[in-house]
Amino acid sequence: MAKLTSRATDYSQWYNEIVQEAGLAESSVVRWCMVIKPYGFALRENIRDILDKMFKNTGHVNAYFPILIPKSFFSKEASHVEWFAKECAIVTHYRLKNDPNGKWVIVDPEAKLEEELIIRPTSETIIWNSYKWWIHSYRDLPLLINQRANVMRWEMRTRMFLRTSEFLRQEGHTAHASEEEADAEARKMLDVYNDFATNFMAINPVLWVKPAHERFAGAVETYTFEPIMQDGKALQAGTSHYLGQNFAKAFDVKFTNKNNELEFVYATSRGVSTRLIWGLIMAHSDDAGLVVPPALAPLHVVVVPIFKTPEEYQLIKDYIQPLIERFETTRLEFPSKYFHDTIPLRRKIDEDMNKSPGWKFNEYELKGVPVRITVGARDIASGMVEVFKRESGEKALIKLEEVDLHIDQYLYKAQNNLLRKNKEFRETHTFTVNSYNEFKEKIEQGFVMAHRDGTTETAEQIKAETAGIIRCIPFDSVEEKGVCVFSGKPSTKRVLFARSY
Repeated sequence: MAKLTSRATDYSQWYNEIVQEAGLAESSVVRWCMVIKPYGFALRENIRDILDKMFKNTGHVNAYFPILIPKSFFSKEASHVEWFAKECAIVTHYRLKNDPNGKWVIVDPEAKLEEELIIRPTSETIIWNSYKWWIHSYRDLPLLINQRANVMRWEMRTRMFLRTSEFLRQEGHTAHASEEEADAEARKMLDVYNDFATNFMAINPVLWVKPAHERFAGAVETYTFEPIMQDGKALQAGTSHYLGQNFAKAFDVKFTNKNNELEFVYATSRGVSTRLIWGLIMAHSDDAGLVVPPALAPLHVVVVPIFKTPEEYQLIKDYIQPLIERFETTRLEFPSKYFHDTIPLRRKIDEDMNKSPGWKFNEYELKGVPVRITVGARDIASGMVEVFKRESGEKALIKLEEVDLHIDQYLYKAQNNLLRKNKEFRETHTFTVNSYNEFKEKIEQGFVMAHRDGTTETAEQIKAETAGIIRCIPFDSVEEKGVCVFSGKPSTKRVLFARSY
């Protein structure tokens, strides 16, 4: 395996090499799409499964809706169609026909669809068309639905996991009897995302509200959680939207309230995607490869036997068997407000005789496996094994009978260390500025808290000159008199600016 490009040399190239060399994903023959490889998909499954239990613990249930959406649905919500128009992939025909050479390569003009179908960029329209038939009375509310699906948005500039034309996502869609209940739901699910980000991804995001010009199409409010990456940029890791009655009005979804009056339903939607894997890589990994938070690691412990003969290998297997049996019953528990379960210790004995120990050491370090245990024939006589800890880079000789307890403690310590380091990085790379010169200097280093005048024109001008974007606005910050760093106009609140991907 070749040595990775360092982050300091080329951050973008470092990321691409990690994705490739760690076996997470590769480019597809279908341009702008990716193939998620087994190790990357195992990471994605761990994210999916934990979130799924968190959603169910808050009363949500799973369903599935079609990937194809009638084009007329998008025109029912004006801002929705305007937002997604340039990203839509459209199905126009349902059959091919032979060309003169007998090859199935051209569309059959007689097989044109009566109405063109859009490949799902998001599901609000198709779901609210169904909700019209599901919701009749206040007794049917709240309706809390979640689905896992693939999504198509026709991206021209793609990056593995961050932005591809097809990606995997979770999306929630809920219906409520009041504005207060719906908005509370949107904020609550933002808190669920924050719990997951903090306790499982080991990141410390900002949780605030998007400015009006950055809201999701059709939303009244968009709430976001945005962690800082190691290059100082912000990642919009996920969003939760209060949609008001916009989609209910577009699809005529009404209910009879407790006063026997008809009114439109209030709605929310939310989602996270395979973009979370980008966030994990960019927040924690180093020049040696992946660093994976133990709470999400596809593999917690790998045992690498070192031997010369089949007889030595059998002695090693017999020696470590009691440890392996203890591993089989080990469960890990990470503190969480919404996840009330344990995670099995994921372990592997690398029995591959075609690769050298050095090659294996490099591979598992690159993949970010939290613990590597090395054991050779000489270790049997001493009753010890060598333990390598990926997050800290430490090696230690440990008595065999104490290894499982030691590893259990280390995994929790590594999880907490990653969270602590990300939090400290955010704190030391968040700057409060009062002038445009300060702003231009600090925006290159991380997050910037600055006054703005509230106009879209100012936000767009700052973005054009510095690549700094208003990421979000604090929920409950104390009013502070000041002036916009760009226009000098009065301002009463600082907002968060950052560069992003």
